[in-house]
Amino acid sequence: MITAKRTCWALASATLIALAGGAATVTSGPALATDGREDDDVCDDDDVSLYVSSTDTHSVLAYNGGTGAFQRTFTRGGGLIEPEGVAFGPDGKLYVASRSDEVLRYNGRTGKFKGVFASDVPDPAGIAFGGPGNDLFVGAGLTDEGLGNQILRFDGRTGAFEAVVDPENEAGLDDPEAVVFGPDGLLYVTSTPEEGFGEVLVYDPEDNSFVATFVDAAHSEILDPTGLVFGPDGDLFVSSAATSEVKRYDGATGALIGVFIPAGLGGLDEAEGMAFGPNCNLLVASELGHAVLEYDGATGAFVREFVAAGSGGLAEPTFITFGPRAKESKKSKWRR
Repeated sequence: MITAKRTCWALASATLIALAGGAATVTSGPALATDGREDDDVCDDDDVSLYVSSTDTHSVLAYNGGTGAFQRTFTRGGGLIEPEGVAFGPDGKLYVASRSDEVLRYNGRTGKFKGVFASDVPDPAGIAFGGPGNDLFVGAGLTDEGLGNQILRFDGRTGAFEAVVDPENEAGLDDPEAVVFGPDGLLYVTSTPEEGFGEVLVYDPEDNSFVATFVDAAHSEILDPTGLVFGPDGDLFVSSAATSEVKRYDGATGALIGVFIPAGLGGLDEAEGMAFGPNCNLLVASELGHAVLEYDGATGAFVREFVAAGSGGLAEPTFITFGPRAKESKKSKWRR
């Protein structure tokens, strides 16, 4: 049963990170059952944790990946300011976008600060590892001074700056937030104009070129897209912060399928980052609700408040990701 559960997570997240002897390995499993769902008795997995950027407390918090119970403040050190994008790298370490215009690196099990990985990144938001060299791609938002508004690429091992993706901005990128690699190996990015509907743009990491507008403004029907995730079935899910809802798009064509999570369902208030859990349900960060909510991965029906409002001090959550179980601190063990 654990294998089936992890298969769902692997398919939804593209990679399953498992730490073995301090090294990160990517694993995969057999195909899902024909209905793409799993038994409820496999969702209380203690082997994984959910990592949540708690913007207002300048920290990343860890929760049990099956129950949502608070485990510990994973990290708040290294000068971390208003964290946004969170991702585990090929080395098993946790990378966090910080409003200090940096991407910071932490031990993937203990949360110990391991140094600044990338710097001079204006208003960093979503981050993702991928491409031929497993490099780090960062969405640099548009600042009040007119800086950023780019996708920046850094060497995945050293953090050295490599390139601006689509340097002439042929795509018309506007204030990027979420960045994610699709099943096709291409980079998908949300673009948010000051007025009107947002878009999803696609880039080729082979040569940093713009490929296509996958979801265009004329058909997206989404305002302020901030979260982006491919589901186990290959469809694309996009969160709309301004309307507190999630919409679903055909993973092959980008065509709008419809509203997956209606506005405000379950108390959703400013929808942000998303991730599919080990049980194939969709988790959504409710920024102004100070919680992470769980929805049925097939129907979008509200399931529960996965991370309760304010749990562990959670305040204004943005991006979320699953990873290896967080190692308990001595303090949390003593409290037991």
